[in-house]
Amino acid sequence: MGQRGIEQRVMRQVNKANRDFSMIGEGDRILVALSGGKDSYVLLWALQRMQAAVPFNFDLVAYHLDQGQPGYDGGPMVRFMKTLDIPTEFETQDTYTAVVSLTEEGKAYCSACSRFRRAILYKAAERHGCNKVALGHHRDDLIETLLMNLFYSGQMKSMPPRLINDAGTHEVIRPLCYAREDDLASLSQFHNYEIMPCTLCGSQATRRQYIKGLLSELSKEQRHLKGNLLSALGNVHPSHLMDPKLNPLYPNHSDVDSEDIDDPEQDHLADAVVDSAVQVPGASPLSSQHLPILSA
Repeated sequence: MGQRGIEQRVMRQVNKANRDFSMIGEGDRILVALSGGKDSYVLLWALQRMQAAVPFNFDLVAYHLDQGQPGYDGGPMVRFMKTLDIPTEFETQDTYTAVVSLTEEGKAYCSACSRFRRAILYKAAERHGCNKVALGHHRDDLIETLLMNLFYSGQMKSMPPRLINDAGTHEVIRPLCYAREDDLASLSQFHNYEIMPCTLCGSQATRRQYIKGLLSELSKEQRHLKGNLLSALGNVHPSHLMDPKLNPLYPNHSDVDSEDIDDPEQDHLADAVVDSAVQVPGASPLSSQHLPILSA
């Protein structure tokens, strides 16, 4: 597919996301977080295209944060911002030192880095009178985050298209939530964006890289895999899950502890209970042959 076809597909997906989740409306003023990566560049491009086409008014502010990483070069972003006809801000704050000090050796910096960056983004939004912050997370990010939470933290959650911050003062939106990463990469090449690599964590082997590789491998067998996973995020059946907060049938059900479920010690205890069960006089020991057959 050529440049025009990919541009049209991405804009259809952005417009659909806005219809489905009511992200952007009349009078919104949106801080667009520019990281210097392909996704955020395309995010701003798409929002400017949308701004020119929709029958309502909203404003955009382009924002970039220099976090003081070793080897950082902000030149590409300075040059890019000079081409824009919207308000811009280039802010410098050394979060690198704090992130490194808070992260255990061998662990990825992403979590601590994200928390610092998000707090700074909210303050920037306040300075510019913005009620929303737009981030460049795309379809693949949402899917990878879902699997990371399932595999590593025992939670069924991902990145929502809209999210109110804990203080209730700002809203985060993700207009590219339906867009494919491959399409964004192609557009960044077509538009000749100067990509600024993340030198803080780009060289670290992360769980996200493992998940990305796993999805790529599985997609060879099932080409609709990513689409199905994205659809699953919007097709939830609480009655078929185990969260007691979502089902009134489980008022006394405690939180499931995966460690207890998978703990071999628990299996041995269960076996011991069965083996030492009190026997009815004259009855044979409990075994599978003596269990009643129950119909479904």
